[in-house]
Amino acid sequence: MIDRTAVRNNANYLRNVRPIDPEEIAEYVEGTPHPAVVRETLREEAFDLRLREREDGAFVPVEEAPVDPSGWAPEALPEAYSFALEDLLVREYGANWHRDDSGDELRERVRRMKTDYLYENEVEYDRVAALGYAIYHLPAYYATVGYVLDDLTENGLLDRTLRVLDVGAGVGGPALGLHDYLPDDAVVEYHAVEPSAATEVLDRMLEETGRNFRTTVHETTAEAFLGIDEGEEPSSATDDPFDLVIFGNVLSELADPVAVAEAALDALAPDGSLVAFAPADRNTATGLRRIERALVAGDDGGYPGNDAEIYSPALRLWPDAIPTDPGWSFDVAPDLEVPPFQRRLDEAAARGETDEPGEFVNVDVQFAYSILRRDGKRRVDVEASAERCARMAESERHVTDRVNLLAVKLSHDLSEGDNALYRVGDGSQATDHYFVCTRETALNRDLREAGYGSVVFVENGLVLWNEDEGAYNVVVDDETVVDLVAP
Repeated sequence: MIDRTAVRNNANYLRNVRPIDPEEIAEYVEGTPHPAVVRETLREEAFDLRLREREDGAFVPVEEAPVDPSGWAPEALPEAYSFALEDLLVREYGANWHRDDSGDELRERVRRMKTDYLYENEVEYDRVAALGYAIYHLPAYYATVGYVLDDLTENGLLDRTLRVLDVGAGVGGPALGLHDYLPDDAVVEYHAVEPSAATEVLDRMLEETGRNFRTTVHETTAEAFLGIDEGEEPSSATDDPFDLVIFGNVLSELADPVAVAEAALDALAPDGSLVAFAPADRNTATGLRRIERALVAGDDGGYPGNDAEIYSPALRLWPDAIPTDPGWSFDVAPDLEVPPFQRRLDEAAARGETDEPGEFVNVDVQFAYSILRRDGKRRVDVEASAERCARMAESERHVTDRVNLLAVKLSHDLSEGDNALYRVGDGSQATDHYFVCTRETALNRDLREAGYGSVVFVENGLVLWNEDEGAYNVVVDDETVVDLVAP
């Protein structure tokens, strides 16, 4: 048994002197353990010591500065991950995995999953389903996590040493995206919770991660891991708090997502973040918003003991308000290139007269997301003032009036080439609200140029009721001024 205290003490002494060489430390530890044993001990202690292992095998301190925005804009799923997935497919079915019976089986599973998601049926993940899921979803889920993390890194809220819990890790899309989003000098203690056969795919994909991305896969349910199940104690992995908890496209599949998310908040460090994202379709996106609202302190039926607050994107600009609209909001990022495995499966499909190519191609990056924190920090520290703004909750009394509004931009342009249309909110709305730009000017151009989640101040917007859509339209025209308050 190696003297871990001696290893740690020597590492702490050398860290500010020179790179830490396991062979050198071995000489100062009682019994002169083999350098390989010292190296493995340093790897196990690296997170607590804030050390990272270099390519040459030496260990050096992790920079104290937080993670900078990475300029995340992937154009494709990296080849290494594509090769890893195809390696699994070839092992399972042979080189022609996409053809004949095996290809038909995979295509049938993809079709079944798409139908189950559409009708909110329970989804079962056996080995074939996990491979089909990876083929269809891995690229987009890989890209999504980085765009969401941008909200944290722009404010310096992601450390270079991270303890991460990935609940419902699936086939590894969020894990791989997190790995590539972080700088090379980050050190991550990554814990995946996944009870299904998807772990067979996940394990293979995690083999592609670097030496400072240390992974543990817990083949159990989220409820058991977090100690929600009756008679279950939380996993010992929760003894230390997590800096980042990820729910990537999984909350809609849980029997009691609010209870699981509440337990995950309990496992979060005081300055940590819970990040959840879901597909952009109406069911999962509005479901995510309902869960968010149930968790935030002050909401009816919520868990005020957690003191969770919304960091982004659906900010509440009126501190005493609670939104009750459906909350269908999602972000859109550029499409990815079609990966080879999707193209192969799609091109080998038998086509009927009504079938079109592309059924098994999925490279759209569209997602709803929520980031919750317990320290009160918000992406944008802005609040509305009754002296300057009208509440969206009171739009009924302002129909046909021109008003000032402070709003969060919660969509890209939803129009089909006519007047630009943007979903917006201020955290008080009970009904859907849209800004409709009928005439762009230099004074209202900020509405178009503002990004998703930006806060804008609209001066002199005309409030109208849209009977067909059951929503309020605020007309932005040549009498309206729009200022970007926070990007």
